[in-house]
Parts: sequence; C-alpha cells; structure tokens
Amino acid sequence: MCGIIGYIGTKRARDILLTGLKRMEYRGYDSAGIATIEEDKVVSTRSVGNVSGLVEILKSKTHKGMAGIGHTRWATHGAPSEANAHPHTSGKVTLVHNGIFENYQEYKTALEQAGRKFHSQTDSEVLAALIDFEYENEINPRIAITNALKKVRGTFGLAILFEDQPDMIAVARRSSPLLIAKNGSAVFIASDQYALAGHASNATVLQDDEIAICRADNFEVFSMNDYPVGKEILKITASEESIGKDGYEHFMQKEIFEQPQSIQRTLSGRINKPLGTSQLGGINLTPKQLRGVKSMIFVGCGTAYYAGLLAKYLLEPIVKIPISVEVASEFRYRSVALNGNELSVVISQSGETADTIACVEELQLKGIPVLGVVNVVGSSIARLVDGGIYLHAGPEISVASTKAFSSQVTALLLLGIYLARQRDLNLGDGQELLEQLEALPKIIEEVLKIEKEIKVAARKFAKLPHLMALGRDLLYPVSLEIVLKIKELTYIPASAYPAGEMKHGPNALLSPEMGVIYLHGEGPLSEKSVSNLAEVRARKAQLLIFTDTEIDASKDEIVIKLPKSSHFAQGIIFTVAGQLLAYHMAIALDRNVDKPRNLAKSVTVE
Repeated sequence: MCGIIGYIGTKRARDILLTGLKRMEYRGYDSAGIATIEEDKVVSTRSVGNVSGLVEILKSKTHKGMAGIGHTRWATHGAPSEANAHPHTSGKVTLVHNGIFENYQEYKTALEQAGRKFHSQTDSEVLAALIDFEYENEINPRIAITNALKKVRGTFGLAILFEDQPDMIAVARRSSPLLIAKNGSAVFIASDQYALAGHASNATVLQDDEIAICRADNFEVFSMNDYPVGKEILKITASEESIGKDGYEHFMQKEIFEQPQSIQRTLSGRINKPLGTSQLGGINLTPKQLRGVKSMIFVGCGTAYYAGLLAKYLLEPIVKIPISVEVASEFRYRSVALNGNELSVVISQSGETADTIACVEELQLKGIPVLGVVNVVGSSIARLVDGGIYLHAGPEISVASTKAFSSQVTALLLLGIYLARQRDLNLGDGQELLEQLEALPKIIEEVLKIEKEIKVAARKFAKLPHLMALGRDLLYPVSLEIVLKIKELTYIPASAYPAGEMKHGPNALLSPEMGVIYLHGEGPLSEKSVSNLAEVRARKAQLLIFTDTEIDASKDEIVIKLPKSSHFAQGIIFTVAGQLLAYHMAIALDRNVDKPRNLAKSVTVE
C-alpha cells in the first residue's frame, strides 16, 4: 500500500504522475516510482525515500509517454528498497498494488517451478507474474486479470500496464479504494481524491471485484463475472487550495489551529435547540428502533478508538445504557456475545481502515445495525454502513490525526444527544448539552492562544528519555490520545494510565528521569486527582501539569492553565493542549512532523 496514480491522455504522463504522488505524500510511504509506456516498451523508475528523490533521478531519465502509473509504497512484504518499490514488472505486465496478496507464496513457488524469476521480496511482484502467466494463454487482458485475481486471497487496488497494449490502463479493486475520472480526452486513476484535485470534478468509484479498462477517450467497468456494471459517481470535494499549508510551518500545525472551524462544520445544521436534540438525517433508524437499543458498541483503531473511549465516558450517563469500546483489529476476530439489540458505531477518518471495514461486515452479518463516523465522502465505510455521520472536518494531511479526533468526539456526542432525547433525556438537559457543544470552538481558540507557553514546556520535556501521562475520569482517555501523539511524532517511549492506578504498578516507573504529564481537571474526582498527584511528587518525577482549575505547585513544576469549560468540552480542550505539546516536542527534536517514520495515514491492510 499506499498511493496509486494513473493517467492516459494526450499530455506527458510523467508530470501528472509526479504531481499526484506529491499530493498523496501525506499518507506516509517509504519509496516511490512511476512507469510509462514508451513506444514499444514500458519504462520504470523507482527510488527509496521521498518523491523529491524520485524527481531528482528522473532528471536523467526519459519518460515521454502519455500513459503511465505511479505509486508511493508503505512496506509490508520486504524492507524499503529500490527492488521492492513499485511498479513491478513481469513479462509484459507492469503494475502498482495497494493491499495484501495473502497466498502469494503458494503461487510464487509454482511460478518459480515454471521458470519465472523474481527480483523482490514483495507479494506484488508475484501478482504481476501471475497476471502475465494468465495473459500468455488469454489474449484478452481483462480476462487474464480476472483469471489471476480469482486465485488471490486478500485485498488489492491495482493499476496495470501491458507492454503490447499501449493505449490502455487496466484497474481492479477489492477492499482498497480506487477512483477513475474522465476529463476531455484524458482519464485519471487514483486511490485518493486529493490526487485528482484540479483534474476533474467527478469520479467513478470502483467497487469490490470490479475491473475497469481505461483508454484516453473513455473507460468501461466490468464485474469479475464478465458483465458491464453501472457507475457510482463521487463529487470531488478536494481542491488544490485545500491541501496547502496556508502559511503554517506544517500541516499538523495548520490542522490543530483549524479545529474551531472543523468542529463548527461538524455541528453545522445539526443542532435543533428548540427541541433540545441534534438533527442527524443519515442515521436511518426510527425513534422506535432507537428506544429499543439496550447497549452500544464503538469500534475504531488508534485515535479513532480513543475518540470512542472519551465519548463513552461522556455519553453513558446521558444515554443510560452500557457502551463498550473495541479495538477493531481485535474485535474482528473475537467471539462476541451479542443479544441483538445493540447499536454499533464504527469510527474512521479515512473510511478505508481495513480492520474497521472487516468489523462492519462482521456486525452486519450478525444483524447489528452499523453507523459510520467518517470524514471522507464516498469512502468504503461510508458506502457499507446502514447510516452515519460525516465529519466535514476538511482534508487532514498530517499522518498524526488532530482535527479528525475532535470532530469524531463531537459527532459521537451529537449522536448521543440524539439517542438520549429519543429515550429519557428531558428538553432542558438536551438544550444545555447542545449549548456546551456550541461553545467548543471559542474555548479551543483560547487554548490556541497559549501555544508559546506550551512550546517552552515542550522543549524541556523533549529532552527526557521516558514520559507518562496521567488523568482521572474522562481525562484518562485524553491521556491515552496525548501519549499516542507523542509516540507518533517524537519516538519517545511513553505510556498513559488512569491516575488512580499508580499504586497498582506504574509507581515503579517514577524517578527523576521520568517526565509526567498530569491532567488535572475540575470535576467530581478533582480531590482524588490531587491525592494522586501527591504520589507522583513523592517520587520526584518531573511534572508538567495541565489544569483548568487552581492548584498549588512548586517552582520546579510546570503548570499550564487551560480555560474553564463544560464537562462535555473538557476532554477536547485538554486534548488540543496535548496536541500542541506533542507537535512542539517533535519540532524540538527535529522530527518529520507530518510524516512520522513507519506510519501511514490510511491503513488499508491488516
């Protein structure tokens, strides 16, 4: 995996491919390459590292063709290397591949016995060889691709060139997104709509087990059962302007500062103050069905999981039913006891997270209604679920999620109010909760004003070898999210715990070399939080305290005062402060903030 771009038309393909690859750099990758059809052969150029390195190599290469494919790779099979980078060629077939060919070893062995040689450690090269093997016995390239893909166990997004078919690019998809857009006498292919910005206003969404044959003047889509299929059209909302830094040093900084606006977009048109409820037109469940819900399941990975956990703390008291929060990669394989009256909610920024998609399918198989909370319109999860809420947070380019997290929590709170008003929540309480949500953007603006103060603290804590974050009640899931950001961006080993758990083991970690980020909020457990803070002080750990209330501190401790907020807003307010801390720690350590090592924005493989 990570990013696919393709072009066939009347212009030089190379420049279009490189622009597309640059626009998908935010997804995270470790190598890149392109291939173009040059007269009677396919020419490939690949490199390890950034697209800029590929651009430099291409200065001495000839790529004049008007049909080509490109790829940014995030390593799965085989370490980052030029040999393992895409595109891969075998015989007359050259391809780029997102996904996993799970049973590739079986076919690699058989193809080697048939005389095929392999030059990489990848499953993708085996797929190229398998398609080429089928093509030797089948003159129709689409049928050859179909025959090969029917043998594949796993996922794929493919763009394929055939050396003897210079006027064609073939594409295929299973559980890995692909879009096709036509504009005049050119067809564009991409795994991400941002790569299509400026080229087309609409795109066709390829569905699972579909193959498309693309030529400069048109494209046709077929099922693997060999019949033509209709086209689902997606409006491309990304623009060239929307994926710029707008004067900020990094995309992450821009996205942190965009949160007042992104939350406002999530709330826009969804608040019905007179009725004390939220307006969610995409839920697709009747009031009677909602009143019959006895429990809820939130499912997500990474930041999305922590968004669900924070929402659980906030929503259980108002919906008055149990809410479980599940890690998607675990939940998909567990034998879960279900009673048939659950409501499940899957959370994913991209809408393409492979583990979360598998959970959608598993829950639907068991007859459980599934709602989606996603940011990308037309994504796989958005199309699979029974209903849901779009975040409308806008493009999130930095790999480390910030504004998507706050919008996910906001969307889940809207859903909770909607569900609670169908049940026991009275009008006045519903109106008060909505007012708390409406106040969020302005309070976040107040947090952003203390960036310089947080930056000073970040420089000190970036020097420490180990870190810990602690919080009680809803600030515990916030501590988990802050620590995730620190690990992603700084590579410093860090952990998070409920502050009340310190005496049950984590106290052993405390020493003057340990930095502790302590989240102390005003609330029902404030006094207990002060007691837990005393335990940390007794072990001489270095303290950075985020607090929205008054607290006594020594001169050796860093205290950062956050604005007072409502119970509904408190978790997001503390999280924004933690995002700024992680960001400035990464800057102090000279890390690649927007593209941390070993990470991808959209994880489309298991």
